[in-house]
Amino acid sequence: MNVGIGNVKIFTCNGNKALAKSIADNLGYDLGRSEITKFSDGEISVRIEETVRGGDIFIVQPTSYPVNDNLMELLITIDAVKRASAGRINAVIPYYGYARQDRKARARDPISAKLVADLITSAGADRVITMDLHCAQIQGFFDIPVDHLVGMPILAEYYERKFGKSSEEVIAVSPDLGSVTRTRKFAEFLDVPIAIVDKRRPKPNVSEIMNIIGDFKGKKVILYDDMIDTAGTITNAANALKERGATEVYACCTHAVLSGAAIERISNSAIEELVVLDTVPLSEEKTIPKIKQMSVAKLFADAIYRIHEGLPVSKIFSYS
Repeated sequence: MNVGIGNVKIFTCNGNKALAKSIADNLGYDLGRSEITKFSDGEISVRIEETVRGGDIFIVQPTSYPVNDNLMELLITIDAVKRASAGRINAVIPYYGYARQDRKARARDPISAKLVADLITSAGADRVITMDLHCAQIQGFFDIPVDHLVGMPILAEYYERKFGKSSEEVIAVSPDLGSVTRTRKFAEFLDVPIAIVDKRRPKPNVSEIMNIIGDFKGKKVILYDDMIDTAGTITNAANALKERGATEVYACCTHAVLSGAAIERISNSAIEELVVLDTVPLSEEKTIPKIKQMSVAKLFADAIYRIHEGLPVSKIFSYS
């Protein structure tokens, strides 16, 4: 155990209570008692209803929709436990909002991912635990330790059970050039070849298929990405692959943001099944037969245990 750090306490904001409960259950803890409400003017009110003095505090809160409310809940909760003399404050952020604003794409653009990192640090967080950042370099935006977990093995193990390893009928496909590195690791896990969809994006949240690189005809295709937002990229890629000779098209991702017309697009697409992780909660209208959700609770619970005990977190990345 880390010297000077007391008992583990896990708190949740309103962003994903079900995941926080599952993480606590995996560790054998009850969730810490707290209440987060809003005043009539929309301001967020946080009440911590038990002592946190000297404790190793883990606050579970993805900054998904509603992004700004969830971010403010996290910041205010961090401040509350800091002022209550917590020993160490760990922000557990399964999905890191604003991650796509990680650079200046045009003149006078903000770098919002860096701003959010500064806010979390200034609020009083001592450590961040997150998963599948849209851009891994965002870890460098923080001046505190960041544990960057990977959801790929959970998804790859699912397809290994479904299709077996080294299947000649299966190929992993990157839906765009930006996802090639993560898709290659996914393909290596399954020991299958890789193909790449070459697209162009004329404007935000709009994509057009230009070309498909790789031998996918007559095969079952698995599209792999870190997140699906409006689902334009993934469904366009799925439809193009099916039209050009793929026998079946499957898709998976870590973060199921699913905004705008995403559900309609997925429902009407060539995708047979979409497998997602529970870093972002699925509302009732997003729970459709094509979507299967798997849990990251055990992975986060293992990370929390290792961090508290002062053990290397890198051990949970060991997969073959």
